[in-house]
Amino acid sequence: MINLKGKSFLKLLDFSTEEIAGLLELSAELKAKKKAGIPHRIHEGKNVALLFEKDSTRTRCAFEVAASDLGMGSTYLGPSGSQMGKKESIADTARVLGRMYDGIEYRGFGQGIVEDLAKYAGVPVWNGLTNEFHPTQILADFLTIQEYFGELKGKKLVYCGDARYNMGDSLMVGCAKMGMHFVACAPEKYFPSAELIAQCQAIAAESGATLEFNSDPASAVKGAHVIYTDVWVSMGEPDSVWQERIEELTPYRVTSELMQIAGPQCKFMHCLPSFHDLNTTIGKQIYDKFGIDCMEVTDEVFESEASIVFDEAENRMHTIKAVMAATL
Repeated sequence: MINLKGKSFLKLLDFSTEEIAGLLELSAELKAKKKAGIPHRIHEGKNVALLFEKDSTRTRCAFEVAASDLGMGSTYLGPSGSQMGKKESIADTARVLGRMYDGIEYRGFGQGIVEDLAKYAGVPVWNGLTNEFHPTQILADFLTIQEYFGELKGKKLVYCGDARYNMGDSLMVGCAKMGMHFVACAPEKYFPSAELIAQCQAIAAESGATLEFNSDPASAVKGAHVIYTDVWVSMGEPDSVWQERIEELTPYRVTSELMQIAGPQCKFMHCLPSFHDLNTTIGKQIYDKFGIDCMEVTDEVFESEASIVFDEAENRMHTIKAVMAATL
């Protein structure tokens, strides 16, 4: 098993290509054991704290099931479940939790918060999502791509939409590390930061990855193995940004026509939740206000044979389990 004992999992920039490949190999091994009903309670008696300043379905369930499978107890602290940042500093919270728990997961706002937790906790800290990075999601995405295409190197992943935040940033970093062809397909103002692009270009020079930035969806997706998208407005952003995002990002919606241009090999991926129909409160509100029945992807693509979003969602648990197994 890959040995990352004692190391926090905060962003993929902190890990080598070999370490990421090792985590994916361990994920596949633990997934096979789970499917075969082979127990793998390798961290019996340990306990982890799950600190959530932003709610989540997949991240919470993945950490709780993975912890249980590894023989560990878990304590969920929701948005109102701890005093962190209100009555108690991040440093003090980290030092308290680090005395009681063997590892800490954090999902919330600035990357600086999870970095501070790791600095003071004295135990491994895992990033379940920050504004800047979402590394556990990328491991799940890459395990899924490996399952469908056999390998990552040279595979073309096109990210359509707002590529400035955690998903666009993290996919670009991951693709650079693993020698893939990454395309940010968006209006120029929605590209990742120049600083992060420069960091990833330096990594790509070593790994053989290609990084591309293209504002024309039809040319961007040709030959893509994966078209990936995410919601247009992230948790914590004001409702006032919806109109601008809808106007500027609707041309980057993933449609059947776009999938056809990419070719029959192309799979559709999304980190979820997705606004592909009117079966959500927010989806209905947006329809009432703007008259659109889907946002970043059409229902036809989301429900198509090419959509592998639920394989991807399941793999959150297997990859998170690998991260905890390897770092504890």
